[in-house]
Amino acid sequence: MPESVPPPSLPITWRPRRTRFVAYGSAALIVLGAVAMAIFIAEPFKLPDRVGFVVLGCAVAFVLHLLGRVRVEADDEGVTIVNAVRTHRYTWPEILEVTLLSGDPWPRIDFSDGRTIGAMGIQGSEKPRAVRATAELAALIRERGEAREA
Repeated sequence: MPESVPPPSLPITWRPRRTRFVAYGSAALIVLGAVAMAIFIAEPFKLPDRVGFVVLGCAVAFVLHLLGRVRVEADDEGVTIVNAVRTHRYTWPEILEVTLLSGDPWPRIDFSDGRTIGAMGIQGSEKPRAVRATAELAALIRERGEAREA
């Protein structure tokens, strides 16, 4: 971790930029392509087939939405980790530390009960932003968590 940063003011939300852009941009293109295909496809395809194309495009867009909605939110009570499929809510005393090693896809957050959860809302591929967000979250954990002496 680079030099320590002061804890940010709360509430704060960390979201990846590139992941959201790619996920929602791709979702829009897929839905538009499915609709265009349904409109312009050749005659052997009937209405149920055309509706199926649009439904399939919307299903793929929904999966991309799950990837685009990831985030880490911190407030006075604790941290909410919104990953692709699950949302986790933890209070500050439950959180021990956050680590982002070089090459990791996202930081790992360690908890007092022995669990470790990846925080997909901070993407390791966005290196400067990820390092900064991880340092800010670590500062909040030091300030508000039980393990303040660390």
